[in-house]
Amino acid sequence: MKAAGRSARTRLRDRVAASDPGLLRLTAGLRTVGAIALTLGVLALFGVDVKHLVAGAMAAMVATFAIREKEPGPQAVTLALGLPVALASVSLSTLLASWVVVGDAFFVVLIFSAVFVRRFGDRGTALGLIGFQVYFVSLFVGGKVSGLPGLWAAVAVAFASSAVVRFGVVPATPARILGLLRQAFRARLAQLIATQLDLLDAGPDDIDKTLERLRDGTARLHETALMIQSRLDEGTPDASTARLVQRRIADAEIAAERLGLLLLTARSAERADTLTLHLPGAPAPAVGHSPAPGEATEILRRDLTALRTLVLRPPAEARGTALSHLRNRLLGYRDEENLPEATAAVQDVFRGIGETARAVMGLRIALDGPQDESDDSPATARSREELDAEDAAIDAGEEAAEEEEQTGLRRPTTRAAVQVAVGSSLAIVGGEFLSSQRWYWAVLTCWIVFINTASTGEILVKGYRRLLGTVLGVVAGIVLAGLVGNHTWTAFGLVLVLIFAMFYTAPLSYTLMSFFVTAMLGLLYTLLHTYSMSVLLLRVEETALGAACGIVAAALVLPIRTDRRTNELLGTVLERLTDVTEGAVDQLSGGPEADLLDTARELDQALGDLRAATQPLTHPITPLRARRDTAQYVVALLETCAYHARSLAATAELLPTHPSIAADPRLRGAVRRTVRNIEAIAAHVADDSAATQVETGPSIASLLEPDTAAGIPRYGRITGRVLRHLERLDEAVVGLARPLGVSVGAPQR
Repeated sequence: MKAAGRSARTRLRDRVAASDPGLLRLTAGLRTVGAIALTLGVLALFGVDVKHLVAGAMAAMVATFAIREKEPGPQAVTLALGLPVALASVSLSTLLASWVVVGDAFFVVLIFSAVFVRRFGDRGTALGLIGFQVYFVSLFVGGKVSGLPGLWAAVAVAFASSAVVRFGVVPATPARILGLLRQAFRARLAQLIATQLDLLDAGPDDIDKTLERLRDGTARLHETALMIQSRLDEGTPDASTARLVQRRIADAEIAAERLGLLLLTARSAERADTLTLHLPGAPAPAVGHSPAPGEATEILRRDLTALRTLVLRPPAEARGTALSHLRNRLLGYRDEENLPEATAAVQDVFRGIGETARAVMGLRIALDGPQDESDDSPATARSREELDAEDAAIDAGEEAAEEEEQTGLRRPTTRAAVQVAVGSSLAIVGGEFLSSQRWYWAVLTCWIVFINTASTGEILVKGYRRLLGTVLGVVAGIVLAGLVGNHTWTAFGLVLVLIFAMFYTAPLSYTLMSFFVTAMLGLLYTLLHTYSMSVLLLRVEETALGAACGIVAAALVLPIRTDRRTNELLGTVLERLTDVTEGAVDQLSGGPEADLLDTARELDQALGDLRAATQPLTHPITPLRARRDTAQYVVALLETCAYHARSLAATAELLPTHPSIAADPRLRGAVRRTVRNIEAIAAHVADDSAATQVETGPSIASLLEPDTAAGIPRYGRITGRVLRHLERLDEAVVGLARPLGVSVGAPQR
C-alpha cells in the first residue's frame, strides 16, 4: 500500500514537473498572490479604505513580478532599491496630477527612461518597470496630495510583503530551481519515450497524430534542455559540475531524438527524413502494421518500456537487482549482445535503445551521484568506464568571448526607448480625446506591446493578441462584476484567483494573460465604485488605440522590419552552424579539442531567437500563406541541420576518451562542400544581390576513398554514423538554398 501510494505521488509529481518545468509558473503565481494577500491583510488591520487596498495590491504585484535576478542576494538589493523608486514615482504622479501638460510630459520622459535603463541588465529593467507601473497605479486609483502619506504606507507595506513572501514563504534558490528543471527533463524524456512506444504500435490511421505528438515531445524536451542550460552557472557549485550536467543533458536529448528517428525508419519502407520530426504538418511516411513480425516486436516493446522505467525510477527506489538487470540488458545492445533476429532497421532501433540507456545512466550519475556497481555486467562496466573517462576529461577553464556592444541609436534599448516614447506621446494625445480620466490605458498598452519585442511584426502580433484578450476579458469582467456586487472581500478573493491565472498562463499565451488582466480590472473598478459598461468598453477602445500607436511608432520611428530582423538572425544561425560543423569535423579528423557543447548551445539559442522572430510570419491569421509555409519550412530545415550538428559535436566530444572511436583525417575534406554551401547561403542572406551558388555532387560517403597506402580502411560503424549525419546535413543545406532563393548547381570540375 505504501509503495503504491509513493508510486501515485511520483506519477503526479512527474506530470506536474513536465507541464511546468522548474515550477516557474507556479512559483510566480504563488509569490504574487501571496504578496498581495499579505499586503491586503496588513492594510486591513489598520482599517485603510478600498482605494489604498487596491493601490497596495497593485504595488505588491509590481514589486513581485518586476524582480528578474536568479539569485536571492541580487533580488534583495533590487527590491530594496525599488522601494525609493516607487515612493518617488507615486509622489510625482500625485503632485503632477493637476498639471496636465507638465504631468504628461514627465510621463513620457519616465517611459523613455524606464526603457532606456534596460541596458543595465535585469536590475535596470526591474527599476524602470517599478517606476513606470507605480506611476500608473497612482493614476489608476486617482491619488490626491492629501492622501499621499496613505499611498506611501500602502507601497511600503506592499514591498515588505513581497520580500517576506519571496524570501520566507515561497523561496526559490537557483540550486532548487535547477533540481526541479532536472526532474522536468526526466519527466519529459519519459513522456517522449512513451510516445515512441505509441509510434511502435500506431497503425496507418493513427500515425499522423502520433507523429505530431512525437514532434511536440521532442520540442518540449529541447526546450527544457535550454532552460537547464540557462541556469547552470547559478545552480551548480562550480564550472566543472555545470559542464558535466550540460554534457549529460545533451547526450540524453540527442540519443532520444535519434531513437525516435530510428523507430520511424523501422516503421517506414525507407529511411525516414529527419525533417519529418521538425516540420509541423509534414506527412508521415507510409507505414505497415508493425515494424517487425513476431518476437522482435514484443522484445522491442518490452525494452522501450524498460528504458522508460530507467528514466523515471528515482534513486531511492532503484535498489535491488531488478533495475540493474534492465540496465544491463539494454546496455548490452551497444556491444551487439543478444540482438534479436530482425531486419537491419529494427536492429538499429535496439542499438539506439542501448545508446539511450547509456545516456540515461550518465544522466543519473551526473544528477544523483555514484550508483551501485555490484550488479554491473561487462557491457555496463565498459559504459561506466567510458562515462568516467569523459567526466575526467572535462575542461571548464575556457571563458566566453565578449560580444561587441552596439552604441547610439543602434543599441536596441535606446531604439526601443525612442519608439515607445513617441508611441506613448501619440497614445496620450489620442487617449485624452477618448477620456480625460482614463487615457492612461492607451499608454499602458503601448508600453506593454514593446516589452520583449524587437520588430514591427512582433509588435503587430502582440498588439492583436492583447486586443483580443481584452475584448474577451471585458465580457468576463461584466459577468463577474454583476455576480460580486458590493461584496468587497469576495471581489478581492476573485482578484487573487485571476492574478494567479494571469501569471500561470503568461508564458503560455499572451491572449490568455490579457484576458485575465482585463477581467481582474473589471473587479477593481467595482471595488473603486467606478464600474460601468461604458468604462469597460472604453478599456477596449483605449487598448486598441494604444496598440495602434505602438505599431505606428514601430513602423515609422527607427523601424526594424521583420524581414531585416529575421535575416540578421538567420545569418547568426548559419554562422553558428558553420562553427559547430567545422569544429566537430575538425576534432573528428584529428584536430585539437574544442568547446563543442557550448558552441552547439549557442546554435540552439540563435535558432530559438529566429523561431521567435518568425512568429509574425507563421501566425495562423497571416494572409500571406505561401510566405508562412516558406518560413515554417526554413525553420524546420534549420532545426534538422542543428540536430545533425549537435550529433556530430556529441560524437566528437567522445573521441578523446573512447578507444572505439578513432580520428579519420579524410572527414575534413568531405565536409568542405557543406561548409562552402552554408557560407554561400549566408552571403546571399546578407546581400541578396550577391552572386552565390550552392553546389551538389557525390555523396559524402563516396568522398572517403580508402587510403590503402596509409593502411586506413574505408570506414567503421562510428565513422558510418558520422557520415550519415554529414550526408543529412549536406542534404538539408541544399534544401535550404531553394526557399531562400539561392541557385543550386553541379560542382565545377
